[in-house]
Amino acid sequence: MAYSQIRLRILPSVRCFFDKLVQVKVDGLPPHKPIELRSKLVDDRGVVFKASALYKADQTGQVDVSHAPSLGGSYTGVEPMGLFWSLAPETPHNKILKKDVLTPTQVKIEALSGDSGELLASETNEREYMTKGMKRIAVQEGRIRGVLFIPPGKGPFPGILDLYTFGGGLTEPRASLLASRGYAVLALAYLGYKDLPKTAKRLDLEYFEEAVTYLRKQPEVKGPGIGIISISHSGGIALSMASFLSGISATVCINTCNANTVIPLHYKDLVIPPLYPLVENIQFLDSGLLDIRDALPDPSLEENRQSLFPIERATCQFLFAVSEDDRNWNSPIFANQAVETLRKHRKKSYELVTYPKAGHFLEVPYMPYCASTVHRAVGAPVVFGGEPKAHSEAQLDLWERVQEFFKSHLVNKSTC
Repeated sequence: MAYSQIRLRILPSVRCFFDKLVQVKVDGLPPHKPIELRSKLVDDRGVVFKASALYKADQTGQVDVSHAPSLGGSYTGVEPMGLFWSLAPETPHNKILKKDVLTPTQVKIEALSGDSGELLASETNEREYMTKGMKRIAVQEGRIRGVLFIPPGKGPFPGILDLYTFGGGLTEPRASLLASRGYAVLALAYLGYKDLPKTAKRLDLEYFEEAVTYLRKQPEVKGPGIGIISISHSGGIALSMASFLSGISATVCINTCNANTVIPLHYKDLVIPPLYPLVENIQFLDSGLLDIRDALPDPSLEENRQSLFPIERATCQFLFAVSEDDRNWNSPIFANQAVETLRKHRKKSYELVTYPKAGHFLEVPYMPYCASTVHRAVGAPVVFGGEPKAHSEAQLDLWERVQEFFKSHLVNKSTC
C-alpha cells in the first residue's frame, strides 16, 4: 500500500476552541479497507487518556467520522466527536486535569491498518481555551484568590463568577471558554489554591461577597448584576450567595444540593449547619468503588431543615441542571425541592433541565466522561454515574442552555 497517499485531516483546522466540533477524515485508502482510529491525550498531570474505534473505508477510499459508523472500540455508530468524549484514563479513577489554559489541549489522532496494525497517518488537534486578545489576570485582592478572564474588545462585558468543586484548587477551562463568548469571568478558588487552606472547618460567605464586590467594581464589567455558574458542592455556595447577597442576577447550579453540606457556612451572625452523610447509606460495589448517591439525609425533613438555603429570599433567576443518574448525590430530589420552595413562594424565577443517563460532572462539550475518581470528602474512589454517550450529549445541550440563560438575564435585561 502507498502510505504516502493516505492523509488524516482534521477540519476545518487542526486548531479550534475546546468546545468546538471538528471533522476527522482519512483519504487515500483502498476501497473498503478496515482501519482503526485512535485518539490520545496527556493531561497536565501526565495522565494518559485513550480511545479507539474501528471503521471501514467507503468505495472511494475515505473514512469520514462525521458520517461513517464506528463498528467497534470505545463507541459504535455515527459519532462525529466519539474519539474525544470517549477518551478514558489508562489508570483508573482519573479525571482530566487542565491547569494551564494558556496552552491548548492536544489530542493526537492516528489511523492504523485494521489488518496489520501499521500506522498509516496521524494528526494532532490543538483544542484552545483562550481567544486572541483575551486577558488572563491572576487575582490576589484582599482575601480572594482566582483568575479573571477579560474578553478582547471595548467592553464593558457582563460579569460571571465561576465556582468549581469541593476538590480544591482552581479550574479554568469553563471560565476561559465563557470569556471567549464575551463575558468577564472570575474563576474563584476557595480551598487548596496558593495560600488558601487545603481544608476548612468553616466557610465564610463574606469571602464570596468580597469576590462579588471585586468583580462588579472592575471597569470591564457591565452591571448592575452578575451571574454565577457552579457545580456540585459549589452549587450550595451559589445558592447561599443568591439568598443573602445583593448584585446577583442569574445563577446556574449544576447537580447541586439545596442544603449546606460537609462544612458549616457562616455569614455575619448566621451559621448554616451542614448535612452529614449517613455511612450506613453508602453502598460498597463489587468493583471496589463506593456509591454515595443516598448518603445524605433528606434536607426537607424537619430535623434537617436548618441546613436548607433560604432561596425564597433570592431575587435572581435560576437555572438548575440535573443528571438523573448522578451517583454523587441525589441531584434530582434536591433540584425538585429547590423548585418547589420557589413555587411555594410564588416565584417563577427558575428553569429546570434534566438529563437521563448523565453522570455527576457535567462539563463543557467534548470533555471526556469521568466514571469515577477519589472523592475529597470521602477519601476513596466513588462512582459518578451516567453513560459516556448520553453524558456527552447532555454536556453539549447544557452548554448552549447556559449561554442562552446568561444572554437572557445578563446581556438582554437585568433582573436585579
